[in-house]
Amino acid sequence: MLNFAEELLLLALDDKKGIIIDKTPIKYGLIGAILMDLALMNKIEADLENIKIVDKSPTGDDILDDVLARIAQSEEAKTVAYWTVTLNRSINEIEERLLERLMQKGILKKEERKILWVFATRRYPVQDDQEEKEVKTRIRQVILSDTIPDARDVVLISLIKSCYLVNEIFSQEEINVVQERIEQIAKMDLIGQTVSRIVESIIQAVAMAPMYP
Repeated sequence: MLNFAEELLLLALDDKKGIIIDKTPIKYGLIGAILMDLALMNKIEADLENIKIVDKSPTGDDILDDVLARIAQSEEAKTVAYWTVTLNRSINEIEERLLERLMQKGILKKEERKILWVFATRRYPVQDDQEEKEVKTRIRQVILSDTIPDARDVVLISLIKSCYLVNEIFSQEEINVVQERIEQIAKMDLIGQTVSRIVESIIQAVAMAPMYP
């Protein structure tokens, strides 16, 4: 089973081009995904104000363990927003580790090219799309029915909404029908709501920034 960050990254990658669709929301979403995994493992507890350590013993996942250790080192409890923004400073390294892990699992492959024979670019096209199809099928079944979602589905739906990935799973016609259900399910997750607010604030700030010639 993939963790939330791996599933989110798969959904965010353009299958053919091998690049992330929209960087800013995904960067914060990946941090939220890691925090959500730790919460479901009962390693941390998130309330309306702070994240608190419940169990700092290792999870066996090196990425989750690194984040857990950083939170445990804090002398006082900090908010979800604080950790989402603070941990985002290490997001490039975390993203590389997640991509490497997906390659090791045979899901992605790496291609390196040069633009104008000088500038190197990396792409990660999908090699085996079975996992991605399973994630999309699972989410579609929950949203398009009156099924009561389990905790993992609530988390993933919240992340998908926060990162503007709904249209990667549903057609526009479907979105018009299920938008309200997506909103309802997304509101069930506290961390997802915080990530969504941060992403929306950043996008608004960028949109309002003055444009210079």
